Amino acid sequence: MERQARGGAAKERAQAPQLRRRLGRADLRAVPQARRELRELLRHWGGPGRSETAELLTSELVTNAIVHTDHDAVLTATVEPGGLRVEVRDFVARRPRLCAPKADEGTHGRGLVLVQSLADAWGVRPHAVGKSVWFELDADAA
Repeated sequence: MERQARGGAAKERAQAPQLRRRLGRADLRAVPQARRELRELLRHWGGPGRSETAELLTSELVTNAIVHTDHDAVLTATVEPGGLRVEVRDFVARRPRLCAPKADEGTHGRGLVLVQSLADAWGVRPHAVGKSVWFELDADAA
């Protein structure tokens, strides 16, 4: 699911506005803090509702990393000319599972379904240690 970088993309990404934040192991306070920091980064970005969608999807990825691993994680959000890329890297190789939530699970089990439904692109990229779960949003898409 990972897109191939085009020539010069790494240079553009290095100059693009970016949020990078370490997420402490099992620290659920990181979720609202990440949303606030992302909101600040996206203050003048995107069409109507895009930054709110980005906040929701980011909080889902951050929550998954905090709840389903027993390690720290790293959140990176990069504003590029065409849109936004958010990536949460953790240090557990186990891939997240996309599954339909059950009615008796309350609000649990819906995170990746939301990401799949609302993101313009998303995926999982393995690393030598762990993985990154990412999504992209176009700036002006509805």
